[in-house]
Amino acid sequence: MLKHVRRAIRRRVAAVAAAGAVLAAGLVATAAPVQAAGPDIIVNGGFEDGLAGWFANDGNATDGATLSPTTDAYSGSGAVLVTERKTTGSGPMQDLSGKVEAGKTYLVTARVKYENPDSPATKQFFVTMHYGGGTYTNLGTVTVPRGQWGLIQGTFTIPASQNVSTARIFVETPWTSNPSSAPDTHLMDFKVDDVTLNEFVPSQTIEVLGKNPGEGNPLISHKFGADGNAFVHGGRVYLYMTNDTQMYNPGPNGVSPTNTYGGINTITVISSDDLVNWVDHGEIPVAGANGIARYASQSWAPAVESKVVDGKEKFFLYFANNGSATGVIVGDSPLGPWHDERGSLLITGSTPGASNGKNWLFDPGVFVDDDGQAYLYFGGGGDDGSGSYENTNHPKSTRVIKLGDDMISTKGSAEVIDAPLVFEAGHVFKRDGKYYYSYSSNFGYGGPIDPNGPPTGAIAYLMADSPMGPWTADTYAGLIFRNPGTYFGAGGNNHQSVFEFDGEYYFTYHAQTLNSRITGGATQGFRSPHLAKLEFDDDGTIKEVKGDYKGVEQLRGLDPYRVIEAETIAWQQGITTKKIDGASEEFGAQAPNLVVHDIDDGDWTSLAKVDFGEVGAAGITAKVRPLVAGGKIEIRLDGRTSPVVATIPVDAPLGEWTELTADLDGVTGVHDVYFTYAGPGGDDLFEIDSWAFDGGKGTDTTPPTIAVSGVTDGQEYGDSQDLTIGWTADDADSGVKSVTGTLDGEAFESGTVKPLYELALGEHTLTVTAIDNAGNKAEQTVKFSVVASTDDIAALIDRFEAAGKIGAKSAHRLRINLATVRDAEQKDKKIDKIVKELRKFQDLVDDPRVVTDAQVRDTLIRDAEALIVRYGGASK
Repeated sequence: MLKHVRRAIRRRVAAVAAAGAVLAAGLVATAAPVQAAGPDIIVNGGFEDGLAGWFANDGNATDGATLSPTTDAYSGSGAVLVTERKTTGSGPMQDLSGKVEAGKTYLVTARVKYENPDSPATKQFFVTMHYGGGTYTNLGTVTVPRGQWGLIQGTFTIPASQNVSTARIFVETPWTSNPSSAPDTHLMDFKVDDVTLNEFVPSQTIEVLGKNPGEGNPLISHKFGADGNAFVHGGRVYLYMTNDTQMYNPGPNGVSPTNTYGGINTITVISSDDLVNWVDHGEIPVAGANGIARYASQSWAPAVESKVVDGKEKFFLYFANNGSATGVIVGDSPLGPWHDERGSLLITGSTPGASNGKNWLFDPGVFVDDDGQAYLYFGGGGDDGSGSYENTNHPKSTRVIKLGDDMISTKGSAEVIDAPLVFEAGHVFKRDGKYYYSYSSNFGYGGPIDPNGPPTGAIAYLMADSPMGPWTADTYAGLIFRNPGTYFGAGGNNHQSVFEFDGEYYFTYHAQTLNSRITGGATQGFRSPHLAKLEFDDDGTIKEVKGDYKGVEQLRGLDPYRVIEAETIAWQQGITTKKIDGASEEFGAQAPNLVVHDIDDGDWTSLAKVDFGEVGAAGITAKVRPLVAGGKIEIRLDGRTSPVVATIPVDAPLGEWTELTADLDGVTGVHDVYFTYAGPGGDDLFEIDSWAFDGGKGTDTTPPTIAVSGVTDGQEYGDSQDLTIGWTADDADSGVKSVTGTLDGEAFESGTVKPLYELALGEHTLTVTAIDNAGNKAEQTVKFSVVASTDDIAALIDRFEAAGKIGAKSAHRLRINLATVRDAEQKDKKIDKIVKELRKFQDLVDDPRVVTDAQVRDTLIRDAEALIVRYGGASK
């Protein structure tokens, strides 16, 4: 009876192990990720000390074998030869009592070989655990050809209830009831070498080269990211993505179970100002028990926009709570901090017009028009199971709805979008007065597919004259992008966004390229962000985009003479990132601080097209935290195996953040910079927070001079004025390398005409920074104030009327009402009277029959309120 139980357990577990072995065999040529593991539990697993720690299995009275040392080893100088076997379980055994724990997961490996010419051409071997009595579990298996070493490899979890006080591990062949009837088949001699047993901790670090130097796609290769939505702000492109890495859990063969999306509740953010060097900003904890919106369970397919609300710019991140709803959280900057202002999901089945009972309420796309009105596009699915032509080609499952002025509420009812073959991923952008609604087409709902519409699983688009469309089938304009499988051999779903940057349009999409490179061709649904240029024909229609690894051209050289976050990466291999306490040195207190992490000997990172200028760099500083002694950072130019131009020995106190430096011999011009990492094998070497290059000053120690025009320090300006703000910078010695400006901390271009009514009332700060080619830096600050008066209000009424933002009749009514305010100011000169008339003016402005434009209403009410407060009235 015990043997019968033993056989049943073996067969059940062996079937699972064999399936894993078949998958591993199919991937034999791939480089699997190195998995984190604890110390080896096995004693003398390489048999370099003879048979120490080993004995022949004696679990049953009939078991028995002879163990002998042999020099025919897989590695090293020793192995074990097993002869005179009595049972199939007769093999080398080691006692693990007190060494393994119930509930933990372990990784086991062993090398085996047999050579008997009378034995079968192939033979299956097992590593098996005997917990005592009749409890046996097969831990790993391999079927190996005669005369060749085979690798047994497996992971297993000891049940939490399992007694491990007498646990023992051994190597065997498949059980049979009467092995002595065919000893050449069942009891052949065999050899064993390199047995290991470690506690197994799955690692998400991607060790393979997932992005070749020179390629632009995928944008990042140390983690995944899907459904990328681009948002441009302050001279940077921020890409918000579904965090597929949360579901990535590779086993010892480097293959992860399929991505089910169910555990994804964070959003990944990266950014760039040149479209090749991307900064990893980590993850936003959106949903779940530790999320900002704890009432949501998932966060997929994000979309981001900003808007000035109550005089402050806010950032709104919309996300899909699986297919059932859409939510929104609010940030103080593109990188947060993020908080929940609404307290509940934004789009649900109770939202007017949102649901027909079949469509999904996910994949938000947000668009803010020039007049300040915002729109949310959402929805998908819609298969009613009928298999009809109409449901397949016109499921009418996506929607558009107006957002409230606060961006976290809706106005009116959602309207249906009839996009041919629509499935998901609705997104809108505007160009030259035309509105483009792009979406992903479905894979067929059973009915015949209209050949005049898009192909399946592709990105198609409609064109209209309004954000609300109407988005009907006759506005279908064509195809933007075929399914990623067309270009990369790995298909799957499709998702996109479009953005304008530096006067050009770009298209984001995702593909399973990194996933494919990890496994050598197989994919499990883990997607990576890609980028392509978007071009248009003369009639405004979009030219079809082709997927590739090349990506887009780098827009500008990277400025090295500043703090650069170490997680700014063009290409890399072997590293990952993690968040630590404190603020980002480059992006400030509002941004999370990430560091490069899990750095092993041979890992590397790089920066593309670093512009050192004509004078060049004299040194480099790295902020690092050593984890072991003996590590070093090598700096190379234009290739990861190029000659070393500088070395930073990482010899600071272990565990402490330290700035370490190395000299450079005047590196000039534009180069790709590679940081290669070296140190003791098998250890995490150090973590890196930031880089900074020192300018080779030579004889130039003088910073540039800056001249600001169009605005005067300390001056007050009425908000009806426009200022043309500009600046120049000059450096007679080494020349100006870069000059940048910010207005209230946001990027601002020289020569920009700024209507002051667009700014908040009060003080503003213009900062201009110039750096010369020797690395000297100059900064000039101009502070000015924006104020309001009845003269400014009168001028703004004229301006808004001329721009068509208010009609002539409404403007006339506003002027009459404002005249009573000015009479009270100039004739009555009574505070109560002035305040009373200003309140009447505000009420008139707030009447939707008089003023419909939100920006006009907000500006005029704000100015009147400022005057009321100035006259001593109470603020609303």
